[in-house]
Amino acid sequence: MDWQAFALSLRLAATTTVILLALAVPLAAWLVLGQSRWRGVAEAVAALPLVLPPTVLGFFLLVLLGPRTMVGRGISALLGHPLAFSFSGLVVGSVIYSMPFAVQPLVAGFAAVETAYVDAARLLGAGPTRVVLSLLVPLARRSLLAAALLSFLHTVGEFGVVLMLGGDIPGATRTLSIVLYNQVENFDYGAAARTSAVLFGLSVLSLAVIYVGWRPRGGRRA
Repeated sequence: MDWQAFALSLRLAATTTVILLALAVPLAAWLVLGQSRWRGVAEAVAALPLVLPPTVLGFFLLVLLGPRTMVGRGISALLGHPLAFSFSGLVVGSVIYSMPFAVQPLVAGFAAVETAYVDAARLLGAGPTRVVLSLLVPLARRSLLAAALLSFLHTVGEFGVVLMLGGDIPGATRTLSIVLYNQVENFDYGAAARTSAVLFGLSVLSLAVIYVGWRPRGGRRA
């Protein structure tokens, strides 16, 4: 087991999940409660990574964040280094690639909250932020947990975006999925089996938390 890659994968997934939740909660609330005609466009853009091949997304980000574009040069001047082939670049790519896995569960959870509760909160003077944090998030806590776990697992297992945007730099951009690819390419099936078992175990454990462990008293789902 490549423990350095394992630690980097967990760090990347944790960082990505925190950023995604900070972005996805207000976005999902706006998609459910907002009245703008641009909601459909925003929801389609947020769902785009579901149908866009990860290597294509990784290539676009590599070009955009590289030194040959205005955006890439501006970021390099600001940070002192390009985002491509760096951990920070992986975070940017992972946030974009895993966005649907955070937004869609939250949209479903927020939409399931009775509109009467939202209307009552507004009549009592609650602003948009308080409605989201004090009403929608607590009532849709299972969807919030699902969004967090799905975002985390999707980031741990991603391959195409990571490889295209970050390459294979030990200690910087080499994740478990790249380690697994290298092991199979080198016909080291024993090591590949162990790496696969770790990824499989993380997935099963997390899904068990969502579908088995997260139940309110009385056996009914939240």
